[in-house]
Amino acid sequence: MSKSDLEKNMEITSETNVNTEQMLRRKLDLLVKTGAILMESNADCARIYRNMERAEAFLGLPEENVHINLNYNIIMVNLSNQQHSFSKYQRCTKHNVEMSIISKVSKMLWTAIREDWSLDKYEEELDGLKHIKRNYTPWQIAIAAGFACGGFCIQFGCDWTAFFYASIAAILGFRLKMFLGTKGVNSYVNIAFSAFIATILAWLSSFISLSPNIASAVPAFLVSSTPWHPLMACTLFIVPGVPMINFVSDVLSDYVQVGLTRAIITLMTVLAMAFGIAFAIQVFGIDNFVKNLSMTPHHNYWTFAAAAAISAMGFSTIYNTPRRILPVLAVGGIIAVCTRNFVNLGASTHNIGLDMGLIVGSFVGSALVSLIATKTCHFHHIPHQVIAIPSVIPMIPGVLMYRSLFGFIDMQGGASELTVAFTNAIHASLITLFIAIGVAIPNIFVRRLIQPKRKQKLLRLVKERRIKHGEMVDLSELD
Repeated sequence: MSKSDLEKNMEITSETNVNTEQMLRRKLDLLVKTGAILMESNADCARIYRNMERAEAFLGLPEENVHINLNYNIIMVNLSNQQHSFSKYQRCTKHNVEMSIISKVSKMLWTAIREDWSLDKYEEELDGLKHIKRNYTPWQIAIAAGFACGGFCIQFGCDWTAFFYASIAAILGFRLKMFLGTKGVNSYVNIAFSAFIATILAWLSSFISLSPNIASAVPAFLVSSTPWHPLMACTLFIVPGVPMINFVSDVLSDYVQVGLTRAIITLMTVLAMAFGIAFAIQVFGIDNFVKNLSMTPHHNYWTFAAAAAISAMGFSTIYNTPRRILPVLAVGGIIAVCTRNFVNLGASTHNIGLDMGLIVGSFVGSALVSLIATKTCHFHHIPHQVIAIPSVIPMIPGVLMYRSLFGFIDMQGGASELTVAFTNAIHASLITLFIAIGVAIPNIFVRRLIQPKRKQKLLRLVKERRIKHGEMVDLSELD
């Protein structure tokens, strides 16, 4: 071979290596972007990893050479063998619960593999998720979230008049929170101020029922027999239910670092909320309702069902769930709450039920809903998380959390105060833990039956793509 032919072959080989490397880096970029979008949408780590594995299969990256590391603020991917190593990092800039995006990514990956999308098509669809419109307007979200807090109030034993007052206070507090968020106010300051305003509004509504002059001047349906209950429920739109459940799910799935980060953010959020409530109580001298107001309800189960449906659908709008799935979530909320109440309540509280306590009741309710969601999510073409988590949110013990934190904030040095604060904290933690376990365990057991079939389906589709395109990424080509 002449010298000129050798140089020409070397140039062709070099150009091929450059093109192969550029294509490889582009694929890694798409893979890491997929993970970052899911992390920013508050998907749990097990789901993120599962979807990244599907993206990896679609992109033709060899599974044995791909290494994925999930962090709350950054996603890392490495592709390497004994001769080569390529890494890609993607920072997660903001974290909002976006159930629609979680659902769309899952559906998009299966469609991309099945229909043999090009990289340009996949990248276009992936970038489009960053600019997806919300399913609800700000006022629709605020009103729905406000009524969701009213649904919580019913679960605590209030009447429908107090439901209305709790809802109004929560609507205005939540809309203020959204407005301050658009102005760049620190998120924890925003939470504290919103809780402060919502608490004051709920307190002012109590005068309608507690003041004899006002009560006699207004129509009877505006007078509540439970005027203090709205103060317990009017700020529950702040409680970060999804990160709280994901924290437990991540820890159970061995993603401890991400789970602990979510736990700390949850704690800071509830602490900011408790501070706002405590500040309102101190400034305006409100009676200390958080320590001794009973939350034991005595409604019939039709009332519980209505309140649960309102709460589940209301909080779902905050998480931007698809509109078409709202009736499903209403039914899920009804099943979760009514099951929880039946197992929890009983003769000791003058109710109908098994009288097994709130912790066991919360676990059974969440496990039942999760099992149903696992079995029906394919029918609704929606991920399990999008059905199960909003359905169990009405059971989150937000009041116990801020009662505990308020107890620590307002402590005067008495041993009984410390006992009450710790008791509320332990109960809230255990209830949240068992709700999350209930959501996770049925999914884990049923997924063991489903996962092999889905894995076989994925391998079959990947094999068809490889027959058509060949080995899409071969590191030996870079030698």
